[in-house]
Amino acid sequence: MPGPKELDPSSSPRAMVGSELRHARESLKMTQPDLGAPLFVSGSFIGQLELGTRRMQMEYAIKFDEILGTDGFFVRNCAAAMKSKYPDHFADAAEAEAIATAIKEYAPQLIPGLLQTEAYARAVFHAYQPTATEDVIDQLVEARLERANLLSDPTTPLFWGILDEATLRRQVGDAAVMAGALRHVADLMRRRRIIVQVLPFTSGAHAAMGGGLKLMSFSDPLHSSTSTALAQDNCWTIRPRWRSTSWPTICWGPTRCHCANPCP
Repeated sequence: MPGPKELDPSSSPRAMVGSELRHARESLKMTQPDLGAPLFVSGSFIGQLELGTRRMQMEYAIKFDEILGTDGFFVRNCAAAMKSKYPDHFADAAEAEAIATAIKEYAPQLIPGLLQTEAYARAVFHAYQPTATEDVIDQLVEARLERANLLSDPTTPLFWGILDEATLRRQVGDAAVMAGALRHVADLMRRRRIIVQVLPFTSGAHAAMGGGLKLMSFSDPLHSSTSTALAQDNCWTIRPRWRSTSWPTICWGPTRCHCANPCP
C-alpha cells in the first residue's frame, strides 16, 4: 500500500494547516478514522483537510484543538485556511470538483470551465469584469486552468456534459479563440476522456431551462449523493445528500434525452 501523499506546507495557508493537522494526529498515533469519529466525519474527510483539498471550518478547528491538545492553533489559523482562490460564489463547488469521482454538467451559455482553453477563459473573464486589471484576470484564468487539470487523469473524474446549442453558436473572443475552444472539446471527446452531448434549439422547452446544472458523485460515503445546482443569481449552492428524487437529479435524465446525439 502506498504511503500518505507528501504535503508541501509552503504552498498555501491551507496546506500549512493541513500539514500541521496530520503532524498533530500522527504524534498521538491516531488514524484518520480515529480523528474523524468524534466529529461524525469519515477518515477520508480528515484526509482531504490534511491535503488542503477541503477548507477548514471553525467548528472543526475548535474540535481539533480540543482533541489534539494544540492550544488554539487551528482556531487561530482557521481564517487563513478558509480562504479560497476561487470567487466566494463558486469556492465550495470548485473544491467539491477536486474530490468528485463523476461530474455531470448542463451548460446553457458557455463551455464548462473544466473544458475551457486559456484564450476562451480570458475572453469570458474580460466580459464578466470589463474594468478588472490584467493581474486580476491572470489570477482568474490561472485558477480556472488549474481546475481543468483534473482531466489530466486518464479516467477520474468521469465528465459528462450537455452543451446547449447556444454554447456552440455564441462566439466568445474572436473566431480563432472560439475555434480553438471547440477543437479542444472535440479533442477530449476523440480521446474518450469526456462524454459530451448537444441540446439543440429545436428540442424546445426542456427540464433544465431554469439554469445550469451540475451533479457530482463521490467515493466518500459521506458525500455519495451530493449535488450542486446553479441558481438564477449565478451562485453555486452545495446541497449535501440530495436523493434520486431531487429536482437536479430528475432534470438530468429528461434533458439528456432531448439531445441531438444519442445517449452513449
